[in-house]
Amino acid sequence: MASLVLAVLAAAAPAAAEPYAVEGDAIPRSLTGRPGDPARGQALMADRQRSLCSLCHAGPFAPPHQQGTLAPDLQGIGARLNEGQLRLRVVDMKRLVPESIMPSYVRTEGFARVAAAWQGKPVLTAAEIEDVIAYLATLRE
Repeated sequence: MASLVLAVLAAAAPAAAEPYAVEGDAIPRSLTGRPGDPARGQALMADRQRSLCSLCHAGPFAPPHQQGTLAPDLQGIGARLNEGQLRLRVVDMKRLVPESIMPSYVRTEGFARVAAAWQGKPVLTAAEIEDVIAYLATLRE
């Protein structure tokens, strides 16, 4: 079921991220070579159809009654993790916690029952991921 939901969301994202290097528990360099826009990242975090973040996470980005409780609260996440650590968690949390229910936002392979129109497409573009990272990094309290 999660693969099907992920596949549906992938349809809107046009391109995969450039190759990236994982160092320890982080992807230290931007996927685009430039920083993201925190305002665009905040809008993506609140978009329940596009990013899905607020379906599982609580935080300062969606009406409280629409926030999830399945995953950690993201309030103050920017004080707990650096941008590289945040980036790896968004790009592929399963690399750190294989049993995590968090989808990879760039991986395009290894899913079952993906409609042909959505195969090979990531959930978010590299620029959108950088926007989300820029926003999460601002959540310091």
